Amino acid sequence: MRQDYPQFQARHAEILAIGPDSPEAFQRFWRERDLPFPGLPDPEHQVASVYGQESKVLRLGRLPALVLVDCAGIIRYVHYGGSMRDIPPNEPLLALLDQLNAEEGVK
Repeated sequence: MRQDYPQFQARHAEILAIGPDSPEAFQRFWRERDLPFPGLPDPEHQVASVYGQESKVLRLGRLPALVLVDCAGIIRYVHYGGSMRDIPPNEPLLALLDQLNAEEGVK
């Protein structure tokens, strides 16, 4: 998502990455990788549980989850990954944003 962040922004979308680390570790990770979008530390898994993100001890933590929430707070797309490699490509997400924006009359 990092490489296509400007395309997400052009579609009036914001990426918010939520991770299980402490605020300090999360901030360090963000700074080291110079990530352009905001991140939210969630060490108590409060946000993750709201969106149904799973955590697997044998897989060393949380499994990936991608949730697209519209401006009204309605979940429009969900993908729960079975492994850290199971992350959808950006193109279908960008197409979905185009579709949602067209339905709402957003340019």
